[in-house]
Amino acid sequence: MTNLEFFIKRLEQETPAMLRVIRALPADKLDYRPHPRSRSAGELVAVLVAEVAGSVEMCEKGEINWAEPKGATSTEQSAADYERLQKKFLEHLRKVDDATWNKMIPLLMGGQKVHEGTFAGMCWELIFDAVHHRGQLSTYIRPMGGKVPSIYGPSADDAGM
Repeated sequence: MTNLEFFIKRLEQETPAMLRVIRALPADKLDYRPHPRSRSAGELVAVLVAEVAGSVEMCEKGEINWAEPKGATSTEQSAADYERLQKKFLEHLRKVDDATWNKMIPLLMGGQKVHEGTFAGMCWELIFDAVHHRGQLSTYIRPMGGKVPSIYGPSADDAGM
């Protein structure tokens, strides 16, 4: 199995858990934040969606032009957007060749390059960052009044997967 094949498999396995966490957030409490310096739940959800949008942009334009997203206002719309963009990203990934997988990709903020890595490296960084933010969100759910879904295994609120 190549690194690209492994990445695709990993992404396919992470997506359902991402969607479960987004959908588990109480829709009327997306402004919840555990600390004044923390992002709100809605802001974190928006980052998850924006990261997948950035992944699609990387496939289509050869760069990621990051802009901090506005907070999400709907868990269902965010889940639908995440799922749609993730399918598009996977379609692109299935067409990636070795040269593209190893091509250098700039990450821009406000038109300025702030980071650069191979396409492969950027894919892995994006999925690791998304898993990190999903973990943050999973700690928000219970204080928001929701039930934490299973992610890699059962949670105190959800015995199944």
